[in-house]
Amino acid sequence: MIAVLIILLLLFLMTSVPIFVSLGLSAFLAVLLLSGTEPMVIVQRLFGGLDQFSLMALPFFILAANIMDAGGLSKRILKFSRDLVGHLSGGIALTTQVSSMFFGALSGSSPATVIAIGKIMYPEMNRGGYDKSFSSGLLASAGAVSLVIPPSITLIIFGAVTGVSVGSLFIAGIGAGIILGLTSIVYIYIYAKVKNLPRDKKATFNELTKSFFKAWWSLLVPVIILGGIYSGIFSPTEAAGVTVVYALIVGLFIYKEISLKDLYQVCMSSAVTSAQVLVLVASAQVLGWVLTRQQVPQQVAGFIVDNVSSVILFLLLLNLVLLVMGMFMEGVAAIIVTAPLIFPAAVELGVDPVHLGIIMIVNLAIGMYTPPFGMNIYVAQSITRLSMKEMMPGIGRFLIVNIIGLFIITYIPDISLFLLKIVE
Repeated sequence: MIAVLIILLLLFLMTSVPIFVSLGLSAFLAVLLLSGTEPMVIVQRLFGGLDQFSLMALPFFILAANIMDAGGLSKRILKFSRDLVGHLSGGIALTTQVSSMFFGALSGSSPATVIAIGKIMYPEMNRGGYDKSFSSGLLASAGAVSLVIPPSITLIIFGAVTGVSVGSLFIAGIGAGIILGLTSIVYIYIYAKVKNLPRDKKATFNELTKSFFKAWWSLLVPVIILGGIYSGIFSPTEAAGVTVVYALIVGLFIYKEISLKDLYQVCMSSAVTSAQVLVLVASAQVLGWVLTRQQVPQQVAGFIVDNVSSVILFLLLLNLVLLVMGMFMEGVAAIIVTAPLIFPAAVELGVDPVHLGIIMIVNLAIGMYTPPFGMNIYVAQSITRLSMKEMMPGIGRFLIVNIIGLFIITYIPDISLFLLKIVE
C-alpha cells in the first residue's frame, strides 16, 4: 500500500497537480483501492487534521501581517533600519537585510516580506549601483529569514504536527534567525567593501531617535507576542488574536494609514491566504494519518536508530535531505510530510525536540529561494523582472553563506536554546 501511495504522490507532483490535491488524493486512492477502511474516514481526517487549537493562530497572524503592511508599519521599519545601518559599507543592502528581519518578526511570512521590503529597496539598490543579480539574490534570501524569526507560520505548523511547544519554538527561533541574518550581513559588508559601493550619510542621534520612536509601535509587536506568552498572560494562539487587535489600533488610530474600506480588502486577502494554507495542512494530515496507520514513522525511526548511531551524522543527513526537499516543496507541506517521520528517530538519538524544529525550519527557509521551485525566487522576479539565469549568480552566493549559518545553528544547539534556558 505504501509503495502505491508513494508512486501516486510522485506522479501527481511531477504532473503539476496542486500540492494539496496530490497529498490528499494519493492518500484517498491508496485507502480506497488497497484498504478495507471506509472512504468516509478520509473526510473525517480532513476535518480532524484542522481541529487543533494551535492552528487557530495561523489565520490571525496572517491577518495581523496584512493589517501591518497596509497600516504603514513596514515603511517605518525601513526608515529606522536605514538610519541604523545605512552609513556602513553596503548600507542600502544592509537596510534590506535588517528591515527584512524586523518585518519577519511582524509578518511570519517569507513571500510577504520579499514584497513589502523588495518593492521599496530594489529600486534603491539599483540607484546605488548594486549589481542586479546581487540585489535579487538578497531580496529572495532576506525574506527567507521570516520563516525562522517568530511569529513564524512554519514554526506553528511544526508545533501542531509534533506536539512541541509553539512558545518554546518562538523563543528558540530568535537566536537562529539572528545567526542566519548575520551570515548575510557579513557577506553584504565584505561585498560592498570590495566593490567600494556608496553609503548613506550617518544619521545624527536625533534623526535615529526620531525614526526609532516613529517605528516604536511596530517594534513592540514581537515584544508583546513573546512577553505575553512567557509571562503567562496568553497562549501563542491567543497572542495571535491580541496581535490582530494591536495592529488594528495602530493602523486605524495611531498611524491612521488604513481605512475601513482598506480593512475589508485586507480581510478578504487574509481569508484567501488562510484557506490556501489550511487546506494544505488538512490534506497533508490525511497523508500523515495513512503513513502512521501503516507504521511508517516507527519503521523509519527504527531503521535510523539501527543504522545511524552518530547524532552528528544524523543531523548532516537530515540537512542534506531537507535542503533537497526544499528545492521542490513548500515549507508547510514539507514539515507536515517529514516531521512525523523524522521526529521519533531524532528524539531517540537524543536531539532536543525544539532544536530539531529549528533545524528543519532553517533548512526549509533556505529552500524558499533554492532553484528550481523556491517560491521567493518567483516573488522576487515579480519585482526585479530578471530571468532565472540572471538571478542565479546572486542567489548562489547567498545560498553558500546561509548554508554556513545552517551548519552553525545545527551543531551549536545553544544558539537556539540559550534564550529558552534563560526564560525557563
